[in-house]
Amino acid sequence: MIVSMAVAERAWCVVVPHHARGAQQARHRLAAALADAVTPNLLADVVSVAAELVGNAVRHAEPLPGGVVRLAWRLRVVESKQVIEVRVTDGGAPGLPRPRTAGAEDPDGRGLTIVDALAVRWGVERDGLGQSVWAELS
Repeated sequence: MIVSMAVAERAWCVVVPHHARGAQQARHRLAAALADAVTPNLLADVVSVAAELVGNAVRHAEPLPGGVVRLAWRLRVVESKQVIEVRVTDGGAPGLPRPRTAGAEDPDGRGLTIVDALAVRWGVERDGLGQSVWAELS
């Protein structure tokens, strides 16, 4: 499959409800928006990371005003490689998001470990309005 881009950079943002249905909406919209722009393998990784970040925002953080979470992405080409930054912004949580060690029988607790494995790098930014967790994939 050959993927070409007519522009050097594309960006997109969607606001979804701070609810499991919102996380599902975010995944579907992201997949549809990037389907023609990136390789299938990169798309699968980006959707997986976005799903983890939105899911974490819904489970562990407060919503933004209006009861929503914001998912944004930016696609650019750096040295002939596609680089996608995914950013999920919520109303913040008491502690900073960090990977944890989940036991074999634990039903959850692997989200940021998955993000860490798939992303080139990731981090957290806080401001007076909330926090954004971002990940960069290539």
